[in-house]
Amino acid sequence: MNYMSSTANTERTVDVKTSSRRMKVPKEKVDALKGVVGGKTLARMKREYVECPVTTTTRCFAECFTCANFVRRMKGKVYCAEHKA
Repeated sequence: MNYMSSTANTERTVDVKTSSRRMKVPKEKVDALKGVVGGKTLARMKREYVECPVTTTTRCFAECFTCANFVRRMKGKVYCAEHKA
């Protein structure tokens, strides 16, 4: 049984895009990230955004990272779970 093919069907791939300006992030999301990532990384995350397949809106990557559907980020792409939170 091939487990890799069954998990690939339950994920969506979304490109991470960079903005020249910082996006607003809710304070509770920033507080949740402060112990996990460093200050420079958090500043970079505030400048990145994704077209969220779950909410069908443009969201800051910091919000995406704290989402329950977030699976992983690899090479400028975010892998997102198919189901809605």
